[in-house]
Amino acid sequence: MRYVPAIVIGRTVRTLARLRKPGGGSAVPGLVVNKVAPGYLATTLNSFRDGLVIVSGSSGKSTTTKMLVAVLRAHGRSVFTNPSTANISQGLTSALLERADLQGRIHDDIAVLEMDEGHGALIAAELSPRVVALTNVMVDQIDRFHDSEMVATMLTAIAARATDAVVVNADDGYLVQLASSVPAGVRVDRFGVSSAVLDAAPHGLGHARLAPERLSDPSGIVVGAVSGRTASMLIDGDEHTVGLPARGVHYATDAAAALSTARAVLGSAFDVDLAVAAVGSIPPVFGRGEVVEVRGQQVEFVLVQNPASYQLNIDTLEPGAPVLFAIGSDVRDPSYFWPVDTSRVSRVDIVSGSKAWELALQLSYDDVEIDRVETDLGRAVDDFLALPQPATGVKTIVFSADSMRRTRAHLGLTSEGEPS
Repeated sequence: MRYVPAIVIGRTVRTLARLRKPGGGSAVPGLVVNKVAPGYLATTLNSFRDGLVIVSGSSGKSTTTKMLVAVLRAHGRSVFTNPSTANISQGLTSALLERADLQGRIHDDIAVLEMDEGHGALIAAELSPRVVALTNVMVDQIDRFHDSEMVATMLTAIAARATDAVVVNADDGYLVQLASSVPAGVRVDRFGVSSAVLDAAPHGLGHARLAPERLSDPSGIVVGAVSGRTASMLIDGDEHTVGLPARGVHYATDAAAALSTARAVLGSAFDVDLAVAAVGSIPPVFGRGEVVEVRGQQVEFVLVQNPASYQLNIDTLEPGAPVLFAIGSDVRDPSYFWPVDTSRVSRVDIVSGSKAWELALQLSYDDVEIDRVETDLGRAVDDFLALPQPATGVKTIVFSADSMRRTRAHLGLTSEGEPS
C-alpha cells in the first residue's frame, strides 16, 4: 500500500503528458515516481514469481529481448517486458506503471527487461535477477560509452547480481574475462559463432575485443552458418535451422543469445523445437531491418547507432537495391563513423540528414558513387520513394536515430520513441 500515492501521481502525470503531447512524454511519469518513491522500481522488479531476467550489452539487446520473450511465451509463461525505448530507469518505471495495479503489483510470471548498460549498473545493487544475459561490448555512443573498459565494468556490476546464471557471448573478449569473475554458485552459459562464420564476416563481429578462440563447450549454442535470414545452429548436439528477423551474422548471434538465455531460464522445461519456431516467428524489432509498406511499396529501415552496427548492416545490404543514407544531429562528430568501410555499397541514390555533406565526403573517399545530396530530409524521402521500383530487393533507408525519428514522422508512421 505504501506505493499507492506514488502510482496515482505517476498515472496523473502520464495522462497530463499525453494530453500535452500525444504519443510523447513516456519517461516523465517514471521520472516523477522515482523521485517520490525511489524504492518502487527495484521492489516491483524483484517481485515476479519466476524472477527477473536482464538483457544488456552494447548492441543487439532489443532483438535478443524480443526473441527471448517470444520463446518464453511459447512455453506458456506470461511475461512482462519493456519496450526497447524504455531501457533506462525512468523508462522502466513508466513501463511498469502501464501494467501495475494500484499497489504496484504486476501479475505476470516473469519479467524480461532490456536494460541500458549505464542505468542498469546504477540500479543493479538493488536487483536480484535470476539470469543476466550479456550480448557484447562494442565501441558505442561517443557521448556516453566511448570507453569499452568502462562498459565492461558496468556489465560486470549487472552480472554480479545474478542468482542462477549469467549468459555470455563467448566471442567477446571482455565478456570471456567477465565470466571468470562470476560469483561462486552461479552458472555461466555461453553462445557464439563457428570459425567458418567468423571467417565469412568481411569485417568481423564488431566486438571491441575479439576472444582468441571460438566456443568449444559442447553445452554452448553455436552459430554454424548464416545465409540471408536463416542460420544453422548447434543446440544440445543437434543442428537446427533458425529463421531470423533480418539479414546478418549479428541477428544470428542475437538468436543464439535468446535461445541460450531461454534454456537457462526454463531448465528441463526448455523445448528446443518450440523455441526455434518462436524465434523464427518474430518480425524485426523497430528499425532493425524492419520492412514497412509506405505509399504502396515495401521499404526496409536499417538503424545504425555505432560504428560496429553500421558496418555489420552495410555488409548485409542487398546488392543493387536503391539506398538512401541519412545521418542526423545525434551523430555530433561525423568522424565517429569514419572507421566504417562503406565501399561495398558502391552506389547511393540520395544522401541526406543534417550531416549529409560530411557523410557524402566519407562515401566519396570510399569510392561510392553518389547520385545526389539533399539536406532536406523530407524532400529526400519523398524523392527516394518516387524512384522506380527495383528489379530485385526493396528500397532501403539507412539512418541514424535522429533521421529515423524524422523519417517516420514525415511518413506518418507510429513511433516507439528514441531507440536505445
